[in-house]
Amino acid sequence: MRSRYSNLERPGLDEAGLREALCSPRGPFSRLDLLEATGSTNTDLAGHATEEPAAWPDLSVLTAEEQTAGRGRMERTWTAPERSSLIVSVLLRPHNSEGRPLPTQSYAWMSLLAALALSESIEERTEISPQLKWPNDVHVDGRKLAGVLAQLVPGANGEPPAVVVGTGVNVSLTDQELPVPTATSLLLEYAATTDRNVLLKAYLRRLEAHYREFTAVDGDASRPWRDGTSLLTRVSARMATLGQDVQADLPNG
Repeated sequence: MRSRYSNLERPGLDEAGLREALCSPRGPFSRLDLLEATGSTNTDLAGHATEEPAAWPDLSVLTAEEQTAGRGRMERTWTAPERSSLIVSVLLRPHNSEGRPLPTQSYAWMSLLAALALSESIEERTEISPQLKWPNDVHVDGRKLAGVLAQLVPGANGEPPAVVVGTGVNVSLTDQELPVPTATSLLLEYAATTDRNVLLKAYLRRLEAHYREFTAVDGDASRPWRDGTSLLTRVSARMATLGQDVQADLPNG
């Protein structure tokens, strides 16, 4: 069993370096802000998107070193020790290449689009090959590595709604720190790297590339991208639950 890491052994995110690599003029993202601690990056970013829409355009990023009131599906809480995880939310205001808003029914694919980008970027950087579990989890050999939660943000003054896509990845959690026995972390999977700066850049770059492809086909998951694949075929190739019976528990029981 691995020993517990201290905060000193968990380096912080490099906000200036991330901005330089990912944000305009060198990168495609509009802005990137880092918080030392917050209740929920999704809640914070949704609030910014509503209250200051001009200051938080498409592809704005909010990340944090620690999250104390993260939220998963069915209002489940998600917390982790400081600097042990990737905690990041991205604001999407989807329009196609001609400037038309995407149909709102396409928004249902945003969490899977992010989960796909996350799993591919992790494989690229760590040599681990995560799989998707419907509807929005990323697993390694049946153990949960990450979760994705997409949240709709109503538009103001006749504008179409936006989407905040939040992602939480267990990076350096030890056995003793796992929230449940069925979870895992990149550290416990012997990943080639647990450098969160490397992992965050890889994820955001892959997410932006897939987002551009998806918006270019008007949010149609079955239409081919430039390489001949589609969001549907890519997701299907990584979906571990295809062909299995699943149980869906609704909030009312």
